[in-house]
Amino acid sequence: MSKEFSFPMPTLARSSRGLLIEQVALAEVAGRFGTPVYVYSRAALTAAFDAYRRAIGTRPASVCFALKANSNLGVLSVFARLGAGFDIVSGGELARVLAAGGRADRVMFSGVGKSRAEMRQALEAGIRCFNVESASELERLNEIAAQMGRVAPVALRVNPDIDPKTHSYISTGLKNNKFGVAFNEAPMLYRRAAVLPHLRVCGIACHIGSQLLDSAPMVEAARRVLDLVGQLAQDGIHLEHIDLGGGLGIRYGDETPPTVDDWLAPLLELFEGRPEELCFEPGRSLIGNAGLLLTRVEYLKPGEEKSFAIVDAAMNDLLRPSLYDSWHEVVEIATRDVPKRTVDVVGPICESGDFLARDRDLAVEEGDLLALLSAGAYGMSMSSNYNSRPRAAEVLIDGQAVHLVRARETLESLYALERPLPPSQS
Repeated sequence: MSKEFSFPMPTLARSSRGLLIEQVALAEVAGRFGTPVYVYSRAALTAAFDAYRRAIGTRPASVCFALKANSNLGVLSVFARLGAGFDIVSGGELARVLAAGGRADRVMFSGVGKSRAEMRQALEAGIRCFNVESASELERLNEIAAQMGRVAPVALRVNPDIDPKTHSYISTGLKNNKFGVAFNEAPMLYRRAAVLPHLRVCGIACHIGSQLLDSAPMVEAARRVLDLVGQLAQDGIHLEHIDLGGGLGIRYGDETPPTVDDWLAPLLELFEGRPEELCFEPGRSLIGNAGLLLTRVEYLKPGEEKSFAIVDAAMNDLLRPSLYDSWHEVVEIATRDVPKRTVDVVGPICESGDFLARDRDLAVEEGDLLALLSAGAYGMSMSSNYNSRPRAAEVLIDGQAVHLVRARETLESLYALERPLPPSQS
């Protein structure tokens, strides 16, 4: 990465106090809450959401934050207060939306494996729509709704078989993906849904993948969806909303993703004058560059072929580098007048795959703080307790205010639900 690298987080800057988020020094955050710690910026969250609202303008449309990217209650409460809807994929995520002050009638429930209990939970809450992903799910939802004396609002998530040109793990709209219903089966399933007495057909949905850097595949998918909407209208099935999913990528390093305006412009033009409400489900583009992971260097370990900066964060805290070989920019919190070292930034986990960054030139000493940028999305939400490591704390910065929005786990909390075998009776 060039020396001219500019911070992708809009509220991150250097000053005489070191690296700041908004008006708070990250060194002060580490001193107060320890490391590793996730740190988010309320101003960055708000700016990202406002970019969608400005781009949409006066057209009827909903922006539903995808909880799988980050489900912290502090983050969700910011979006709820901004008027966001929410895209969920589990009953646990629905509970989080409600606990954070979000409205159930702004919730879209996606996911291929909704359980009976989750369907009941969502019907009781009064969510806006179920995005149904199979014929069996359609029948089960009608059955559950009948038992409860309810009518379930449904859309079918259709699979447009469009290559999003992204990492294979985050591609969701091809024929070989598990998501959605096949495009050629959708008309039949819509006709079936229309006659089931405890379902109300209200929309259609698609989502082709994540970290998209080109709007062309999304526009191609939207055209296919629009063709299908026309076919359904000929069958007398008229839809209230068209859900185009999310997927807009962010800059981690040298990527040049489109702006929200450029991303949405061809989609809004395609649907100009149509009566249906549009729904978008961004996740990464709302939270990815509004958060970072703060960690401390425990040891510097030179080697014959590789040198390492061993830090107190690990793959259990930030899985993306190990899982996707993804890039996160690493920056020093304080500017030091020491020679730069080329190191792999690694954690203490007992796996060779436990790395956070490779071959980085850093001016650091043992005890120094580092920030892994662009870690707001799929950081904490994918974290684990591997090696019996407590998960990190989470902090939300709001101007000069610092809010602890998730306390660091304790060792005792890791096994609080476990029990050893009782003493032997022999």
